[in-house]
Amino acid sequence: MTPKHEYIIVGSGVGGGVVSYNLTQAGADCLLIEAGRYFTKETFPRNEADASAQLYWGGGLEFSQDARMAFLRGKVVGGSTIVNQGLLDRFDEIALDDWRAESGVDFFTLEAMNPYYDRIEDFLAVHIFEEQECNRNAQLFVKGCETLGYEWHFLHRAQSDCAFERGNDCIACLGGCHRDSKQSTLITYIRQAEKLGLTVQAETIVERVEPLGEGFRLYATSNGQRKEFECRNLILAGGTFGTNQLMLRSGFGINLPALGKYFSTHPQFMYFGIYDEEINAHKGMFQTVASKDSRFRQRGFKLENVFAGPVSIALLFNGYGVDHEEFMRDYTRITCAEVAVRDENAGELVLNKKGKLIIEKLLTDQDRLRMQDGAGVLKEILAASGAKRVVESPYFFGLHMMGGCRMGTDPQSSVVNPEFKVHGYKNLYIGDASLFPNAPGINPSLTIFALAQRLSDQLVGS
Repeated sequence: MTPKHEYIIVGSGVGGGVVSYNLTQAGADCLLIEAGRYFTKETFPRNEADASAQLYWGGGLEFSQDARMAFLRGKVVGGSTIVNQGLLDRFDEIALDDWRAESGVDFFTLEAMNPYYDRIEDFLAVHIFEEQECNRNAQLFVKGCETLGYEWHFLHRAQSDCAFERGNDCIACLGGCHRDSKQSTLITYIRQAEKLGLTVQAETIVERVEPLGEGFRLYATSNGQRKEFECRNLILAGGTFGTNQLMLRSGFGINLPALGKYFSTHPQFMYFGIYDEEINAHKGMFQTVASKDSRFRQRGFKLENVFAGPVSIALLFNGYGVDHEEFMRDYTRITCAEVAVRDENAGELVLNKKGKLIIEKLLTDQDRLRMQDGAGVLKEILAASGAKRVVESPYFFGLHMMGGCRMGTDPQSSVVNPEFKVHGYKNLYIGDASLFPNAPGINPSLTIFALAQRLSDQLVGS
C-alpha cells in the first residue's frame, strides 16, 4: 500500500521545518521527507573532514558548470540550519522595494513583513553579540573599520547557552552543534513537531513528482530501495537546488517558462590578513561582527568577519609544497573576512541528459565591479588593523542560493504566485529561498523563516 498523507513536505531546512511544525500543531497529518541523515548532538561528526563528508551535499562542495564557484548546502535533517551560523537579519526597504517592483507582490513591504519577523524572533532564542564576546579576529576587523571611519555592527545569531565563558569554541557548529545550542530547525521545530505526531522520513531522496487528481505521487529512493508516497498537498522546501531539480525532473518546466531562471547566490570572496601576533581566530565566538555601512549597501556589497577550520582553510588555496605549508604554518596568526556581493539574478539551473543539476552561474560585469570595490575596501581595513600581508583565495563561494522558482504575479516570469502556489497547480506549494525574486544582499535566513510562517498561516487558515 502506498502511504497517503494530507501534507508531504520535502526538505527539512528553514522552510520545511517551520511549515511541518505549524501544520502538525494544527492537527494535520504530515510527512517530512529529508535526503540526509537524522543526527543528534551525540552523533554529529567530531572532526572537520567527517562533517564535510556526512553533512553536506557533494561531500562538502558542489561547483558551477565552469568550476569557478563552489556551493555549500546541508544534507541532513535540519538542512543547512545544522551547518550554517544561524545569523538573522531583517531585510530593509531597499531589498523589499526591489522585490515588490520586480514581482508585483504587494506584501513585500516592511509593514507586512515585520509581524512575521517578530514572531520568528520571539519563537527562537536570538542572541546579539557584545564586545566581550569578540575574539581577536573580530577585534582587528573592528579596529580597521573604525580607523577608516566605516560603520559596523554586532551580529544577531539564533543560539542559546553556547558556554563561551567555559571555553567552548563555536567553530564546531559548522559540523553540527554538540550542545543543541544553535537554533536549527531540528531543535526548534522538527523535534517539537515529532512530539505532536509529525512523521520524519530521513535518508530519502525524492526523484520525481507526479500530479494525481487533486494530489500528488512522489517517487523516491531510500537506502537503495524504491519508495512511493501520496498526498493531497505537497510543499517543496528542499532549498533552491533541491526544489529546482525536482521541479525540472518532474517536467513542470513545460508549462513554467521561468523555472530554473533568475538564480542568484551572493558570491563571497575570502581575504586573509597575516599578522605578527597570535590571533587564534578559530577560538571562541568566531563570527560576531560585520560591516553596517550605508555606503557599502548602496554600492552592492557587505563585509563579514569569518573563519573556518584548518582543513577548509587549506582547501581555499591551490598552492603546493613549501608555499602551501608556509601559509598553513601561519594558521594561528591570520584573520579572515569576506566580501559578499549582491549579485544580479542572471544564473540558471538546468538538467543534463542524466537528470543531474547543472549550475550555470557566471559573474556579470556588475558583479565583478562590486567585488573589486569591496575587495579594495577590505584590503584597506586589513592593512589599517595591522596586517603585514593580505592573501586572497582564488576560489569564491555561493552560500545563499536563491531563485529559480521565484514568486510573482506573471506566470511568464515567475513560478510561484503570491499564495505560494505553483502557477496552474491547486495544491503544490514552494516554501524556500527558491521563490526569492532577486538577491537581497542581506543574509536570507530570517526572511525564509518569515515567509514560511506566512505560508503556514495561509494553510492553517484555509
